[in-house]
Amino acid sequence: QVQLVESGGGLVQAGGSLRLSCAASGSIASINSMGWYRQAPGQQRELVAVITTGGSPNYADSVKGRFTISRDNFKNTVYLQMISLKPEDTAVYYCNARILIYQYWGQGTQVTVSS
Repeated sequence: QVQLVESGGGLVQAGGSLRLSCAASGSIASINSMGWYRQAPGQQRELVAVITTGGSPNYADSVKGRFTISRDNFKNTVYLQMISLKPEDTAVYYCNARILIYQYWGQGTQVTVSS
């Protein structure tokens, strides 16, 4: 079992920045990858960025060059640094952890980008 707690969401103007944090607890050593997903109203949840245990990141095309995912293994925390935010980035952002075929989710944090 893994517990995930997100923080750092909020309201920001277009062009601004935010940093999301996700603190993991529980079976940390078994985690294969951690990532961020987002879900806008009326839309499906989509992958934003993922980082493997080895530290290799992957990004959705829509956020490449603007978002950076990183992890602090000492603090068991994953971060999502977001810059040049756009109104279309508005969504609830969820932290995700994968252990083999199992997935764990945080409660979500709202990010709202005003134009």
